[in-house]
Amino acid sequence: MTTATVALEESRRQRRGQLYVALAAIAWSTAGVLQRQLTLDTPTQVAGRAVFAGIALLAYVAVVDRGRVVEAFRSVGLAGVAMALCVAAASGSFIAALNHTSVARVLFILAISPVLAALLARATLGEPITRRTVMAMALALAGIALMLGAPGEGSLAGDGLAFVAALAFAVTVVITRWRHDVSMAPAACVSQAILVAAFLPFAGPGQIGGDDVLWLAALGIGQIGLGFVLLTVGARLIPAAQVGLITLLEVVLGPLWVWLALDERPSTITLVGGAIVIVAIVIQTARTPAPEEPALPAPH
Repeated sequence: MTTATVALEESRRQRRGQLYVALAAIAWSTAGVLQRQLTLDTPTQVAGRAVFAGIALLAYVAVVDRGRVVEAFRSVGLAGVAMALCVAAASGSFIAALNHTSVARVLFILAISPVLAALLARATLGEPITRRTVMAMALALAGIALMLGAPGEGSLAGDGLAFVAALAFAVTVVITRWRHDVSMAPAACVSQAILVAAFLPFAGPGQIGGDDVLWLAALGIGQIGLGFVLLTVGARLIPAAQVGLITLLEVVLGPLWVWLALDERPSTITLVGGAIVIVAIVIQTARTPAPEEPALPAPH
């Protein structure tokens, strides 16, 4: 195989990874629109969508692994258990953080997740952090700051929980990169079982009406299930820093779907900030004509 062929195959692999992660972010960004349709309390929402997400992910594993479900779950090993706990921790911490501080502040803190993922991947996997990545991250954080405005005063509990969510998601990405030899979809399925076990005791299943079932199914299957399937595929193909940056599309697109579906127009400054984040993502994912010198080389 020639050098040109190897380079072409690597470029195609990178593009596939970027596309899958972008589609995952698009799926996650529909949460705001779908949750607006629900009339349920938070524990019931989380438990309900986790049930549908778990079923969808289990079905995906059964189809992809041709019925060898037990073998698929065993293949993820301790790394899969760690990832399941991280996903559950990220979801639970995010919900809890919203009860202690503003949405803007939580999202602002969550935006540091790509930075954490890049640093963790450098320390554990030896993935270098290039100057382009540093520039794209700085630009993306500036765009997020512009979108959200002054995030307001926080509380120690709220800020701590939001940081736990950001760190847990970053670790999830790094684990997926580390075990790129196996699919982590079974681990995502286990994470939903953990959420059901954690939130079901506080939920009120009797509140769920006919329409709520449909919206919970849409959230569980489309927003959570499909999103994690795409992430577990895409994150195996591209560096952790790219994964983290591309997932910021969720923050950008969320307000747009609410605008289109519910006619809640975001402010001009929000649109400008979102455009800056998209530019940052384009800078990070654009094709590089020649090898780039790392700003932070991989540790030896």
